[in-house]
Amino acid sequence: MKGLFWILAIFGLAVAFTLAGKNSASYVVLVYPPYRAELTLNLLIAMLAAAFFLSYGVLRLAIHTWRLPAYVRAFRQERHREQGRQTMLDGLKAFFEGRYVKAEKFASSAMELQESPAINAAVAARAAHELRAYVRRDEYLLRAERLAPDEPLARLITQADLLIDQRHYQSALSVLKTVHELAPKHLTAMKLELKAQQLAKNWDQVISLVSQLEKRGAIEATQAEQLKINAHMENLKRCARDSQSLKACWLKMPADERLIGKIAHAAAHYFIKLDDCQTALEIIEQSLDKQWDSDLIKLYGLCLGKDVLKQIDRAEKWLPSHARDAALLLTLGSLCTRQALWGKAQSYLEASLSVEPSSEAHNALAKQLEKMQRLDEACKHYRLSLELALRKD
Repeated sequence: MKGLFWILAIFGLAVAFTLAGKNSASYVVLVYPPYRAELTLNLLIAMLAAAFFLSYGVLRLAIHTWRLPAYVRAFRQERHREQGRQTMLDGLKAFFEGRYVKAEKFASSAMELQESPAINAAVAARAAHELRAYVRRDEYLLRAERLAPDEPLARLITQADLLIDQRHYQSALSVLKTVHELAPKHLTAMKLELKAQQLAKNWDQVISLVSQLEKRGAIEATQAEQLKINAHMENLKRCARDSQSLKACWLKMPADERLIGKIAHAAAHYFIKLDDCQTALEIIEQSLDKQWDSDLIKLYGLCLGKDVLKQIDRAEKWLPSHARDAALLLTLGSLCTRQALWGKAQSYLEASLSVEPSSEAHNALAKQLEKMQRLDEACKHYRLSLELALRKD
């Protein structure tokens, strides 16, 4: 494009010089009584061109002079912004490098330069928090509220996160309530609320939040299941004051979650402690029918219902599918001992020991042999039980 312009300009000059040569004998007479001036046409054209360019130059100079203060202000503002931007970047770099003193200093300076006050206040507050300067931290957050009232989320999320880290979870929940009003589906806020509710031991809210986060893919299914299990177990522990409260808490759980081994184990354990073995047996049986758990079957042998023979029959129905489960064999041995079925009890206990020697099985077999007056064999199993117990410790 520039090449074409210069070609046209050269042709234009050539035409101008050609016309000037032809008009060398032409004159122009300017009359302004009583004055008269006679000029060649070429001189007049040159004078007009010079006057035009001179006027244009003077006009441009005047406009530039008039606009100069604005140019200076714009230059200073740009330099100010560039300085603030560079200071902010230095602060971020120092923060991520773990140099919190420098990070706080740079972020505070950037705020004074009015560069992204919401972001720099968050950085300065986090740096001050890491330095345990909690008063300065709160001052930065107040400055952010004053300087950037239209950008509250960065300040509120930062404030809630730092309060949770300081274990002021009730204050954090109050801040997160404001966040929820501004952005009801804010994932980070929901995750922070989950932490705060765990610290506050509000287990029902924990379960609700975990379900919401799992639906939105914010946490993995395995992690969600573990969080729910922990929350349900804590709820059971809190309700284990009496059988009535424990039953209400148990029935409030979703039916599929009641069948999870760890939850069923905790519930059965608390019902046994409250002398409600019948409910504990129902829980254990339902859970084991759904999913096998060796720890849970051990409780089955410790809890005696109204009909122990019925318990033995039920446990023996699990035996074909779990013939090599030492815990099941131990439980059957213990139940048979309670019913004085010595032969079956000894058989089950010895089978349990052959699969996996354990202190409990040796001890149970020793007690049975002692009742059968086979004292030498009983002493041997007592000794083996003690050795395994000490080795485990």
